Amino acid sequence: MMDNLALIGKKIGMSREFFKTGQSVPVTVLKMETGRVINVINKENRGYSAVQIGYGKIKNSKLTKSMKGYFAKKNTEPKKILKEFRLESTENFKEGNEIGLEIFENVKFVDVKSKTIGKGFAGAMKRHNFGGLRATHGVSISHRSHGSTGQRQDPGKVFKGKKMAGHMGDKIRTIQNIEVIKTDKENNLLYLKGSIPGSKNTEVLIRKSVKDIKRMSIEEKIEEIEKQKKSADKKKK
Repeated sequence: MMDNLALIGKKIGMSREFFKTGQSVPVTVLKMETGRVINVINKENRGYSAVQIGYGKIKNSKLTKSMKGYFAKKNTEPKKILKEFRLESTENFKEGNEIGLEIFENVKFVDVKSKTIGKGFAGAMKRHNFGGLRATHGVSISHRSHGSTGQRQDPGKVFKGKKMAGHMGDKIRTIQNIEVIKTDKENNLLYLKGSIPGSKNTEVLIRKSVKDIKRMSIEEKIEEIEKQKKSADKKKK
């Protein structure tokens, strides 16, 4: 029911988590926002059933007249971001309901969507991992250039999408199948294994993993190892 829903959080930074085996795991810490149901969309009205959820606070002065009227009509405080999620049925949802970390209660893996760090104008070697030109034999002041742009062709033009120097980073990227290490409901914190795109304070959209993942989580691996140790000790006795 809640599989399709997502939460928005802010990337606080990185830390590490220690397990009882002594294993250290790098984690990204996210401060999660509680989402509020702004509108429940029925199949009769639009041809599909969905839920519109609002995230984050915004000043009333920063809203347009139409949005002020919309939030006043819904009798709720203004929200910075509005997202719509299609669901099979919306029976359990009402306007004003809040959605928090409970949607990730038994979820082991999530998909993360955020904006990468902007790196400005970058050359072809840094941007596309080119090898560069030769360091000797007639290559003059063009060791890190991208080489020919391919003018000896018909039509004689540079095709769209040609790998050249340009703006690097600052793009929305999705990383799939990231393991959830820990959830802290009291402080609204989510701990994810490894790194995710973006700098500190980047807004991150998190939802349950789309793919059906059968691999074991770190905790499950540790439990399996302990079981094997216990069975080995019993056999020795």
